Amino acid sequence: MTQRHDSTAEPPPGPGEPAVPLEFAAFCELHRPRYLSYARVWLPDPDRAAGAVQQAFAEIAVQWRELLGSSNPTAHAWQILRDTVGDHTRQSGPSAGRPGAQERPHTQDRPGRPADDDLAILHYVVGLAAPEIADVIGTDTASVAGRLRRTMLREASGW
Repeated sequence: MTQRHDSTAEPPPGPGEPAVPLEFAAFCELHRPRYLSYARVWLPDPDRAAGAVQQAFAEIAVQWRELLGSSNPTAHAWQILRDTVGDHTRQSGPSAGRPGAQERPHTQDRPGRPADDDLAILHYVVGLAAPEIADVIGTDTASVAGRLRRTMLREASGW
């Protein structure tokens, strides 16, 4: 399988810095490239996208023990990322966001706009297959495939 996502390696903690739990480091290693690809859709400036992802991981780190105790840590972490990217998108305004942002605001800004649209972004824009999307958002592949179909049908009906 080819690597379609850029990854930025984080330096190891310096002296006096607390070491992160191994599970958290593995989670970051696994999800950072895909989280970054998603953030770049909404925040085309690479530094802003990387900053949003880093902020999301910082929040995930704060909640790490609670997330591990939840029924679906990956889904909760994905929601933290979505919320963080949405906050950064709103802060930057339409001119700093992706092209056409004024006409099509962020999914969290439009009432009734389902999170399934993010699945379409992950699939059609980022280029992830349904199993990869399922890994990123914390659900099963069949659910992703069905939700992608519904999203495509909903969008097609508006053409």
